[in-house]
Amino acid sequence: MRLRTLRNLNAADLEGKRVLVRVDYNVPLEDGQVKDDTRIRASLPTLQFLLDKGAIVVLASHLGRPKGKVVPELSLKPVADHLSMLIGRPVTFIPDIPSGAEQIQQAKPRDLFLLENTRFYPGERSNDPEFAKLLASYGDLFVNDAFGTAHRAHASTYGVASYLQPCVAGLLVEREVRYLTEIRDHPKKPYTVILGGAKVSDKIGVLEALLPKADRCLIGGGMAYTFLKAQGKAIGDSLLDEESISHVERFLQTFGDRIVLPEDHVIAKEVRPQEPLEIVEEEIPEGYRGVDIGPKTIAKFVSLMEGNGTVFWNGPMGVFEIPGMDQGTLEIARKLRQVTQSGTITVTGGGDTVRALHAAGVSDEEITHVSTGGGATLEFLAGKSLPGLEILKEEE
Repeated sequence: MRLRTLRNLNAADLEGKRVLVRVDYNVPLEDGQVKDDTRIRASLPTLQFLLDKGAIVVLASHLGRPKGKVVPELSLKPVADHLSMLIGRPVTFIPDIPSGAEQIQQAKPRDLFLLENTRFYPGERSNDPEFAKLLASYGDLFVNDAFGTAHRAHASTYGVASYLQPCVAGLLVEREVRYLTEIRDHPKKPYTVILGGAKVSDKIGVLEALLPKADRCLIGGGMAYTFLKAQGKAIGDSLLDEESISHVERFLQTFGDRIVLPEDHVIAKEVRPQEPLEIVEEEIPEGYRGVDIGPKTIAKFVSLMEGNGTVFWNGPMGVFEIPGMDQGTLEIARKLRQVTQSGTITVTGGGDTVRALHAAGVSDEEITHVSTGGGATLEFLAGKSLPGLEILKEEE
């Protein structure tokens, strides 16, 4: 996919121009403070690029799911304050999007604005033309740097293209597309895919796209139990995605020699802190549920991560939020850092996966590419069309 990007523009295209930038600042807040600023920091190269060129930068983002109503706890004001600290310059917060015109019209080059949560307005999710037109009126051109929302045809990610040209990809979106296209279409071999998380149904498209290219696929987390059930193994009370069994049976039949499943399990009667844990091999007894991959599986998975050209990881290996149920996930994260240092191209995707990296003490900079997308990453890898990218494509 060839996109129009910021690099296609010259200084005259940007100097003194108002640039509407869709960013993904859907970050966790706690007590009015940003708890994890990964997505904010990921946007900084694009913002700095524009400011260095003398642009007036107007940022738009959503936060949470306020359903078209003002929810004070989901205001982007704390994000504006945090961004100001990160970038080392004032960020003017616009608390009411329709009333922001005068401030933005009076702006000077290198001024930086952040609009209030776009999802406070019902026109955002419905891609209402009038709301899209309002947003577009705040820019002379549009930059989409919100890969995490590229799969949504909302007013601020898609609708603005009808009223504002040119539309180009920011540096983050450009990087996302480059690395994800590489692992989807032309991964450096050997290629190992690691998938976890709860449901197989969320990963069917990714499995369809990546299994033919991968040399091996290591499967842990809740989705592993559906694979084990399809093999006829007892999984006790573990998570089962019954509706996906037929897909799993097909994957095992076609790619069984590439799929690597857990050989032992950490099990518990309840998923809660301080719950007594046991380790079992092969099958899980009734009354128990799998909560993490076991030590034998950890050792096997870690060994299979060595010597690869590419490793892609999406989804935790267990209930990593609870101590004792997190070892598989943490060991995968630490090994990913190690193989990156050895020259393997490593790519991760999904919010839980990023949180797992950080919980293991692994920084984003220690991985080749940490995707800021969740659903968007999976849909891109599955080969689906993403509306937020379609508006950025170069004409054939």
